[in-house]
Amino acid sequence: MQCEKWRKSYEPLLPLYKPPASLGKYDPYPAFPVGASCFQVGYDALARALAQQRFVLLDGEVGVFWNILREQLQVAFQRLGISVRWHNVAEALKPAAEIERLLAPFIGNDDPVFGRLYDGRLADFFDVAKLATFRPDPSSMLTIVYGCGAALVPYDGYLVFVEVPKNEVQARARAGQVANLGATAPTSFRALYKRLYFVDWVVLRKHKKVLLNRIALFVDAQRPETPVFVDGQIWRQALKAMSQCVFRTRPWFLPGPWGGQWLKRHLPFDTTNVSNYAWSYELIAPENGVLLESDGILLECAFDWLMFCAADNLLGEGTEVFGDFFPIRFDYLDTYDGGPLSIQCHPRLPYIRQQFGERWTQDEAYYIVDSQPDACVYLGLQASVDLIEFKRALERSERENVPVAVEQFVQKLPAKRHDFFLIPSGTVHAAGKGNLVLEISATPYLYTFKLYDWLRPDLDGGFRPLHLDHAFANIIATRKGERVREELVCRPQKVCQGDGWQLEHLPTHPEHFYDVFRLTFIGDVMLPTAPSCLVGNLVEGQSVVLETERGFRFRVNYAETFVIPAAAQPCRVHNESDRPAKIVWAQLKPMQHLAAWR
Repeated sequence: MQCEKWRKSYEPLLPLYKPPASLGKYDPYPAFPVGASCFQVGYDALARALAQQRFVLLDGEVGVFWNILREQLQVAFQRLGISVRWHNVAEALKPAAEIERLLAPFIGNDDPVFGRLYDGRLADFFDVAKLATFRPDPSSMLTIVYGCGAALVPYDGYLVFVEVPKNEVQARARAGQVANLGATAPTSFRALYKRLYFVDWVVLRKHKKVLLNRIALFVDAQRPETPVFVDGQIWRQALKAMSQCVFRTRPWFLPGPWGGQWLKRHLPFDTTNVSNYAWSYELIAPENGVLLESDGILLECAFDWLMFCAADNLLGEGTEVFGDFFPIRFDYLDTYDGGPLSIQCHPRLPYIRQQFGERWTQDEAYYIVDSQPDACVYLGLQASVDLIEFKRALERSERENVPVAVEQFVQKLPAKRHDFFLIPSGTVHAAGKGNLVLEISATPYLYTFKLYDWLRPDLDGGFRPLHLDHAFANIIATRKGERVREELVCRPQKVCQGDGWQLEHLPTHPEHFYDVFRLTFIGDVMLPTAPSCLVGNLVEGQSVVLETERGFRFRVNYAETFVIPAAAQPCRVHNESDRPAKIVWAQLKPMQHLAAWR
């Protein structure tokens, strides 16, 4: 773990300048070029950019170090001879006890993981009358209202939005440096994350969407001493351009009690202080960001902004159903030289809507990118399973700390490279040891009901919570026996082939709203077009180059995840080696299928 006073992370802080990428090697810092001289760096430059304004609204995310930002800007303004009147918008927050009462129906239960998505807005946290007191001060050259929610002040001002990526918010939270919106002090990481997920990030997403076209400057503040910022108009234009090109999100990595060694061995930065990596967040739209690059300088912003700017370009006809919600998730589960995931299932669609307030559920699939000889997956129930007996065994295990004979109840199937397993919600499953799994899923990612976690401690020494009641309210008992192999073990179907290439359909379950395809090829091939985006991964091969009709070229190395927006199609792909490459991608099913999901 990267342990510093202000962050505890499992990977390095984003470098200011993009490191050189190597052909065929995984690049953890993929960036979209926006042209020369677009970014500025540092507090002096930021102060100069604000010097001609009279009233500035400095809004931003939970997790920004607002005190450091104010102190450093104050020093820079003094060097410029500018007097500033500062207002901390947190002074207009309602009392913490009142906010707690407001949120109690959403996070006030005793469940350490799950709540219900808050249905209000950021303004609910503030006293409107107090916000109105933050007005321009005629006795100062410049008045600045700063903090999360500053744009709620009822006066026009020059709007600056300050953002810290969600992986860095969590790194700061692990170090005890972040408190939830309206809270008086930091809490435990688990409690803080629960409220971030179900409340803070929910209201901030709504808030940011409203602010998009008002933002005059966008600031990436993940490096506390070195902010990077861009003019709002240039930033929005860059995001719109990105939505018409092939791109990658910035991945990030987390260890876990079952984590493996595959990712550690393939990442280009120092991983010696991390015991394992269990997850790579390749494309989880609510958490990942996108990197923009100018003169080698990197600036990151949340994926949400891209959707606010140009959802139509990304999703095509899919916006009719999903709006500005990006529906497909890709991530890695690394159990290579590791252990198995917990035995688990995910909520069915009516349940996740009724219990948690989500619109979509966690219908998943496992694509095996790499495997060891003894690799396996757990999938579906044994033919003769008795669910009452299964639950009793799990309850006894939890109560008395005794092992469960998992294979008495759950099927264990061998797994090898390029196998594809379907996991619609309600299916009991787990990735077994010895795999690098590319998890292809609908976007929701939190709702894992653990049935059994092998009696092992988490990395903090405690035990991860089990959710047996949730799980058994969702398990589909008929997914058992031979039906599992017939319905949940994918059988690829050849679609067409030509000189040096073959396209296969990897049919998903009827409950999945996405479909999956695989292209094996040498040389150049035109990818089939779709009415929505393609989310893909190079699951075999050294590297390929994707080229749009507009001439934009983008290299993808082995194991990297990429997005081809609807507006970037058609797209040609070139294999840069003389060995066959394989691309797997997911795309939304046709509209007649999606209509049922409205």
